[in-house]
Amino acid sequence: MASTPVPDDVAAARRPTPTRKATRHRGEGQWAMGHFTPLNANEQFKKDDDALNVRARIEGIYAHRGFDSIDPADLRGRMRWWGLYTQRKEGIDGGKTAILEPHELDAEFFMLRIRIDGGRLTTDQLRAIGEVSETYARGTADITDRQNIQLHWIRIEDVPAIWAKLEAVGLSTTEACGDCPRVIIGSPVAGIAADEIIDGTPAVHEIHRRYIGNKEFSNLPRKFKTAISGSPVQDVVHEINDVAFVGVVHPEHGPGFDLWVGGGLSTNPRLAERLGTWVPLDEVADVWAGVVGIFRDYGYRRLRTRARLKFLMADWGPAKFRQILEDEYLKRPLLDGPAPGAPSTQWRDHVGVHRQQDGNFYVGFAPKVGRVDGTQLTKVADLAAAHGSGRLSTTVEQKMIVLDVAPDQVDSLVAGLEALDFQVAPSPFRRGTIACTGIEYCKLAIVETKGRAQTLIAELEQRLPGFDQPISINVNGCPNACARIQTGDIGLKGQLLLNDKGEQVEGYQVHLGGSLGFDAAFGRKIRGLKVTADELPDYVERVLRRFDEQRTEGERFAEWALRAEEGALS
Repeated sequence: MASTPVPDDVAAARRPTPTRKATRHRGEGQWAMGHFTPLNANEQFKKDDDALNVRARIEGIYAHRGFDSIDPADLRGRMRWWGLYTQRKEGIDGGKTAILEPHELDAEFFMLRIRIDGGRLTTDQLRAIGEVSETYARGTADITDRQNIQLHWIRIEDVPAIWAKLEAVGLSTTEACGDCPRVIIGSPVAGIAADEIIDGTPAVHEIHRRYIGNKEFSNLPRKFKTAISGSPVQDVVHEINDVAFVGVVHPEHGPGFDLWVGGGLSTNPRLAERLGTWVPLDEVADVWAGVVGIFRDYGYRRLRTRARLKFLMADWGPAKFRQILEDEYLKRPLLDGPAPGAPSTQWRDHVGVHRQQDGNFYVGFAPKVGRVDGTQLTKVADLAAAHGSGRLSTTVEQKMIVLDVAPDQVDSLVAGLEALDFQVAPSPFRRGTIACTGIEYCKLAIVETKGRAQTLIAELEQRLPGFDQPISINVNGCPNACARIQTGDIGLKGQLLLNDKGEQVEGYQVHLGGSLGFDAAFGRKIRGLKVTADELPDYVERVLRRFDEQRTEGERFAEWALRAEEGALS
């Protein structure tokens, strides 16, 4: 790349961090600064034994001796690297979530997260998941907003048999959780969409082949989230991932990817920033490894609450981050590149019937907030196969897509899906509502989510049958934002509230006007705007009616919510 003068402020940002700065961060546990002493219990157990090693103990000891034989550092730590989280004990209400000790919240069952990179599944794989669900998980299954599928009620004694069943069809739970590179989310229609800029699938596969399950990156400061999509729809929520590669066309070099770094939500949300670089497809894996390497070496390890890459990015800024990436990890400069444009459509979930590049069709359908069961998954696999498809995808909106359907098979497939209550032309409410696991299974949750979101969908469909605007309603059981509350049109954060009678009940703090893809921004919080669970359908109906009355031509809910008077949002 030809050298060009850089502004003084950029040059200053790119200079090496001075020694006095290193002293300031001496307590952050950054390996690159020579600080290797573990500063908390999580860092200690990772140093004591690489978390990937726990599989041998699960297969050789715990599966034979049972739940009570599991070492606590494995139970609530290392087992996450193999997709296993302890499940919430039944009957513990949300008021006790932050009071009880971890062992008091643990049931003797696990949530098991199946890793589905790029969201892509074969019909044989989906059938295997359905069979595992029915045999070992009491029929449970949830499609997550990161394209995984989660099962519940898993016994430690059954884990080796489950792994054998999944791995026989090319699936795994490797690094589905833990302080490591988690699932790589990708466009669910990569390689087939008629409007695609570039197919990111080879990069997803290359990263997985080289680095997933590799001890080079098995001890990161915290979880690391990746998104890769060459779709103009921008279907992977790239602004809230640690690293994201977004399809763009360089005026000289053609299709490639724009690099974004440092996004994340939880209790300190931050949008990712562009590094201003263009990355060709065959360099994505190397650049990805450089970003992860920076996180491993420079990431903050003292406090878990500051251990995400977004905090390092906030301190460094994109110019310094790019310079460290180029100088210390890639050993070469990156090409400058253009920013992506706005998404090509407001709905980015691929629900409906769409033509592929090859003349076939893909058919996207909507389960309710990702909640399915093993029997349904098996029936979907069989239905897809009977209509000539061997492939399906999951989406980041908790939806699913059948790929490669011949034109003369589409109508029959749609009818078969809808007979299973999987709608191909759902209401905006079913289409746009997502929910986290909630208090039913999650030890962090305060309120119920899945069932309440399903009830809300049904109420809104009955009350507002003519509503036809895109709307996202994101329901979360706690402040940790697994359901992306800050980025939904209507974000609902679970809390315990007092009702009119002074009784403590489940409810939600309301965020309004969050958005990704267009003018990315976090939702508006209005002082005191909280609703109880019983009040929720009335509240959402009221706000949506006001939006419908007051919106201008083409105005999105997020735009309206950010300009509306507080009274209209109450």
